[in-house]
Amino acid sequence: MSRPAAVPADPIPAARLARIQEVAAETGLTPRSIRYYEEIGLLRPAARSQGAYRLYDASDLERLAFIRELRDDAGFSLAEIARLLEDEDARIRDRERFQVTGDPAEKAAILGELIARLDRQVTTLEAKIARLATMVAAAQARREHLRAHLAEVEGGAPAHVPGTPHPETGP
Repeated sequence: MSRPAAVPADPIPAARLARIQEVAAETGLTPRSIRYYEEIGLLRPAARSQGAYRLYDASDLERLAFIRELRDDAGFSLAEIARLLEDEDARIRDRERFQVTGDPAEKAAILGELIARLDRQVTTLEAKIARLATMVAAAQARREHLRAHLAEVEGGAPAHVPGTPHPETGP
């Protein structure tokens, strides 16, 4: 279940740097979560003020929103999020390297690295889909089991035939 995002009266302008409390209000995250994401390497503040306050720009807010979506909406672990963000950072770096090199061998190597990263992302996403599909199938089986009990209570056939396995506990 996702939480509604906090909607401030005035969103932080793209060119302005914001302190952690403003970023927390904008993203719906707690300052503690934002600091933790920095601690584990998911986020690097754009700057520090003279008083050593963390300062964040619009790209930091986008990254935090992406992290929150992956965590809350898609159910990714922080380790999985770190890998996805690392791959995205590498993709940006590799795109820049690709654009500046004229060497066909280097271009081919960069493309090979990008494809390998995307293969890893696809594997991660497919594993998540498989886990979710298993959870959906289990919930559907429990629902059907309960419907059978409801039908029995309403005068229908018995929900369990003696000698047949119970879907959750066996016979």
